[in-house]
Amino acid sequence: MRLPIDPQADVARRAWMACPVCDDARHCGTCADRRNCADHWRYLISTKGPVVHLQCPQCTHMWSVNTRPDVTCRDDSTPGF
Repeated sequence: MRLPIDPQADVARRAWMACPVCDDARHCGTCADRRNCADHWRYLISTKGPVVHLQCPQCTHMWSVNTRPDVTCRDDSTPGF
């Protein structure tokens, strides 16, 4: 079952990361060179610190990635911060 594209998805907010489900960019020379490809981008749904929430426009899979695993997020809900 395919998910619908998230209502917050905006083509102007994109990211270039491999989709863990469809891996549609595996044979793309542009992606292999780590350049921004016009075909293999992902919707950038939201961010919280170094964590990005993405959706693949090809297979509609949604996932989150911590782009800086060595950095911890500050908890803004803690009083006094």
